Amino acid sequence: MMLLPEKTILNPVQTYKTDVVIAGGGLAGIVAALELLDSNKKVLLLDRDIRENFGGLARESFGGMFFVGTAQQRWTGISDNPALALQDWLAYAEFNEADHWPRQWAEYYVNNCTELGYKWLRKQGIRFLPVVNWVERKSAEYAGNSVPRFHIVWGSGKGLSDTLVGKLLSHRNVANLSIMFRHKVTTIEKHDARVVGLRGVDEEKGQDFLVNAESTIIASGGICGSIDRIKANWYKPWGEAPEIILNGSHPYADGLLHDAAENIGANLTHMNKQWLYSGGVRHPKPRMPNHGLSIISSKTALWLDSQGRRFGPEPLVGGFDARRIIETVCKQEHKYSWQVLNRKIAVRELAISGSEHNPALREKKVYRFLKGFLMGAGGLVDDMLANCEDFIMANSVDELTEKMQAHNQDVPLDRQEIARTIKAYDASADEPIQSTDKQRQLIKLIRKYPLDKFRTCVNRKIDDPAAYPLIAIKEHILSRKTLGGIQTDLGSRVLTDSGDPIPGLFAVGEAAGFGGGGVHGLRSLEGTFLGGCVLSGRLAANTIKTSAS
Repeated sequence: MMLLPEKTILNPVQTYKTDVVIAGGGLAGIVAALELLDSNKKVLLLDRDIRENFGGLARESFGGMFFVGTAQQRWTGISDNPALALQDWLAYAEFNEADHWPRQWAEYYVNNCTELGYKWLRKQGIRFLPVVNWVERKSAEYAGNSVPRFHIVWGSGKGLSDTLVGKLLSHRNVANLSIMFRHKVTTIEKHDARVVGLRGVDEEKGQDFLVNAESTIIASGGICGSIDRIKANWYKPWGEAPEIILNGSHPYADGLLHDAAENIGANLTHMNKQWLYSGGVRHPKPRMPNHGLSIISSKTALWLDSQGRRFGPEPLVGGFDARRIIETVCKQEHKYSWQVLNRKIAVRELAISGSEHNPALREKKVYRFLKGFLMGAGGLVDDMLANCEDFIMANSVDELTEKMQAHNQDVPLDRQEIARTIKAYDASADEPIQSTDKQRQLIKLIRKYPLDKFRTCVNRKIDDPAAYPLIAIKEHILSRKTLGGIQTDLGSRVLTDSGDPIPGLFAVGEAAGFGGGGVHGLRSLEGTFLGGCVLSGRLAANTIKTSAS
């Protein structure tokens, strides 16, 4: 690989020429670059971040990927096929008549994700845990996954990114690759009807640059790194945007290249569809403004609104329809929530999404991983209790609600209602045979899948002195991924609002709404984000290779 050398620049603009320029060094951009090097293309990859963060948001992710009909599924007795997966996807997405390309991408994904994603990644050296997780679970009340499809990368998102970066830097055609970090792209260059490259600034040197290229790929992520952009594109049926939205995305996912693409005629779609999380807490060691973490919510915890009332009549339980939970929380006047549980429940059930707080998985430590799976996350829980301001602990219900009210500031909590709710919920654990509490019923359903038996409590009470301290977690809305984006066809070619391709311009990954400008429709089946980056990156590269041959 040739890293472009530092030079004494005499001209006001540094100019480069290449076959393909890629704006964005996340998963989609890396995959596209790998495929292009296979065909002897000269590739220039521009990334705004520093070299140590090469890999983008995927590098920080948990590393779950949605595949259909894999060896892992068969090994655990799961029968799956593309027809069933498409049925689940369409029910969840709720596409409308105008969603031609998103639907085409959905059909393409479920029919090709295992061949072009799972098998291709395994050839690159990626390995997956033998047991598949079941998230966005279908039930009698909710659409979702009929069977488990969430395949977890051994090594988490960091292992996924680092493995593919290693493949990129050791590629047989690495001499055809140039990478420039700290390079911010501001403009897509167009001559006559064709895109001919990119323009921007080297933020380290303060030097303007221009890249001339036969093909240009936008792989710059979404808009969820900009809280202002999220609020400007807020989904209006949910009312006003929350006052506090924590940032769980990438700081450079700011929509700058969405604007640049729109300025040259690209069609942006579904920009008010963002995949947000309801379990956002403040990062104890923030690396950016409003930095948040995503709590994978406890199934047994009581989920209360901003005033301490239990959500209902349908209780909120993680693992089913995540968008319904967001909608329910956001339709309150105060758009945040509380989870109430105890340490014993938290150790068994609580987790934090992402590679950072899953070190055994990230570092591929088999013994530590198995120990954590079987014994729970005591160290993680204690760390958050000690260091995260949104975690509160107490040794009585009265003390807990008093501390919650202090943390709730001017919003009054119904402390007596919280106490009554805990008492009634605990009493439901003693009901013979079948609990009448709907949350207890859903927990029983969850535990039918063997993997979840290890991670979900059985009729655990909250106000149990043997399980103290009591814990309350104040949870904010957290940004993550943009479901809409730059509209593309099945070759990842960028389209105008009339449906015509813009010659020379491609969009991949989150910048393209993970395919088609919104392959997920209204809501996403988890694991299709990383998978969408792989498929769209490969398709863009294949289109470029095919058109040049």
